[in-house]
Amino acid sequence: MADITKDMTIGEILRSNPDIAPVLMEAGMHCLGCPASQAESLEEAAMVHGIDIDTLMEKIKAI
Repeated sequence: MADITKDMTIGEILRSNPDIAPVLMEAGMHCLGCPASQAESLEEAAMVHGIDIDTLMEKIKAI
C-alpha cells in the first residue's frame, strides 16, 4: 500500500485504502462521495472542515 500524504486527493486515498473512510467520517468529513472530494486534497478538506491535518494524519497512519 502506498503511503498516504496530505497532498493526495480524498478520492486517491479511498481508492488506495478504503479502510481510511471511517477515520475521515469520524473526523467530520461526511461527504466522502461528493464530487469535490474527488479533486480536493486531504489538507484542503481538513481546512474546510476545521480539522487539524497533523492530528488527522496521525490517525490515518495508525491504520
